[in-house]
Amino acid sequence: MVVQTRRSDWPADRLVEARAVIADVAHHPDHLIRLACKVLAAHGDTAAEREDAQRLLVVIDARRPVRRAQREDNGRAAG
Repeated sequence: MVVQTRRSDWPADRLVEARAVIADVAHHPDHLIRLACKVLAAHGDTAAEREDAQRLLVVIDARRPVRRAQREDNGRAAG
């Protein structure tokens, strides 16, 4: 079996996708925003980009318990 090596653009493509998710954060679910933040925090081009991604990740993670509590409260009211 011969393993062929080829140049891959996938890391650059993932960065472009992550930036697109962050640029349109209002239209993406939290799990995609979280993933995009992790990609940019680890592989962003500049220190500022990596730091901004880490900050946004903290914000996204901080609001998760509120949403879970709201769903649980809505479930009790319906039941």
